[in-house]
Amino acid sequence: MNFEVFNFHPTVAAGVLEAGYITPTPIQAKAIPPILKRCDVMGLAQTGTGKTAAFVLPILNRLMGDTKGGIRALIMAPTRELAEQIHQAVEILGRKTRLKSVTIYGGVNINPQIKKLKHADIVVACPGRLLDHIGRHTINLSQLKVLVLDEADQMFDMGFLPDIRRILAHLPQKRQALLFSATMPTEIRRLSGEILRNPTTVKIGETAPADTVSHALYPVAQHLKTGLLLNLLGTTSAGSVLVFTRTKHRARNLGKKLSVAGYRSASLQGNLSQGKRQAAMDGFRDGTFQILVATDIAARGIDVTKVSHVINYDIPSTPEAYIHRIGRTGRADRSGEAFTFVTEEDKDMVRAINRILDSNIEKRTLPTFDYKAQASNRGESPQRKRKPRHTFPGVNKHRNRKVSRVSNRIQA
Repeated sequence: MNFEVFNFHPTVAAGVLEAGYITPTPIQAKAIPPILKRCDVMGLAQTGTGKTAAFVLPILNRLMGDTKGGIRALIMAPTRELAEQIHQAVEILGRKTRLKSVTIYGGVNINPQIKKLKHADIVVACPGRLLDHIGRHTINLSQLKVLVLDEADQMFDMGFLPDIRRILAHLPQKRQALLFSATMPTEIRRLSGEILRNPTTVKIGETAPADTVSHALYPVAQHLKTGLLLNLLGTTSAGSVLVFTRTKHRARNLGKKLSVAGYRSASLQGNLSQGKRQAAMDGFRDGTFQILVATDIAARGIDVTKVSHVINYDIPSTPEAYIHRIGRTGRADRSGEAFTFVTEEDKDMVRAINRILDSNIEKRTLPTFDYKAQASNRGESPQRKRKPRHTFPGVNKHRNRKVSRVSNRIQA
């Protein structure tokens, strides 16, 4: 099966060809036909399954057959990063169509957005800034034909459902609606009943990780996590590494400590300005940063195919969140590794993750690490100096020796 079976408009087909798309992913193969038929669709799919193209391509195809102008497609996303990612997909796949896409989100000057909205065909928006434009009467949605809610479960987690319901009141009743979510909590199921009419349900990939990912648990006391991370990085041959923390405060501090230790690292968390957030994302994609420390919310929208390792510095709050996190590695038939630091308090979540994986994750220890060190007044006891068995790519032997010394000073 290839993309020719969808019989896209010639300009859309040309964009698909130029983008190098050959074989549709499972979510694309199942979702595109009903969307092309203008059915409402409920799509259940994990991050990294190709769902963005699954709704972008039919939207482009529909708008190319529509002689009217104005904003005819609205795509809502929970984060600025995901909004930009969707916008980039529209631009890449629609480069032959001359259709114009605009992103609108907070944290940046609203005036350039107002100017661009006057000529937009497709709007990719975060709920808060979209409500701002609606309140200012700087956006006209009267011609809307297609509404998309992407990562709906994440919108619920971030408290956006009241905003979404307010937005819905300003949209035409006669429209096609598409809702995509990785999980289906009760609130999202209720929301889907409000916006979808006789939807076609497309479910891809039961909650399970890719076969290309291997898993390991590293039991460790809370106050020794940073020392263990430095030790693990110094003894592991790895490429790009994504580290997850539970809080933005911890993400920021850990990113700084890794930089002090000699690693090219950055953090991605909610307090950053849009410019710094984009710089961190771009730097991780192009290899400027080899380690990116992020929270779950900030990491939504990260689409990097060459992540070799995902390290859960803090265990996720749900088994589904575990699947989301490790879905950033083992992509495109590449192998990946997922390491999770676990404390005594994490036993229940470990059991839940084991159940969702249908196997017991291997527990590992590092022979070079002192697990008996006591917490100091500053939080973490020093660790033994050791000579790394492998150098971390881009960090020379001198820096790896520095990591060993710095790990003696850095506190959790």
